[in-house]
Amino acid sequence: MDAITLLLERRSEGRLEGPPPTSQQLDILYRAALRAPDHGELRPWRFIEYSGAGLDRLGDAFARAVQADDPEASDKALEKARGKPLRAPMVIAVIASPRASKKIPRSEQLLSAGCAAHAILYAASAQGLGAMWRTGDFTYHEVVRGEMGLAADDEVVGFIYIGQAKGARRIKPLDPQAYVTRVSD
Repeated sequence: MDAITLLLERRSEGRLEGPPPTSQQLDILYRAALRAPDHGELRPWRFIEYSGAGLDRLGDAFARAVQADDPEASDKALEKARGKPLRAPMVIAVIASPRASKKIPRSEQLLSAGCAAHAILYAASAQGLGAMWRTGDFTYHEVVRGEMGLAADDEVVGFIYIGQAKGARRIKPLDPQAYVTRVSD
């Protein structure tokens, strides 16, 4: 797939199945992430990879988060939370780990980590993998953060669900003119 086709046709794939990416595919995903724009070369990101029993562990953390918010949560709600990571054979948590800097603001470092997540999506698509960037309440929940061992200043940018896309790919055409304002002479 050439670069322009990739840029114009990449899409989120919410329906995923196994197998998970190979070690060679993962190496490419992470190498692409490390090429994200990074003012000051601070490398303000890291990645936590969940597969196999790790997905169950992440699901248990999601269920504990639900229970922390609602001690009366139903078994159905807990099972739903537990099952969320199982929607893909692998989940990669992208973590922003801002570095102390007088020159590069925290906001810029968070954007850099977001670009790293974005690069993972494109590298997955380029290799024929399906992927979807997910966020939601668990992304910010202290119980989940604790399970992940995050430092106080770390932030979960998102969870990249990754595997093999199920079903046919549909590309929804978008008109760029609807999103552009031009200012000129």
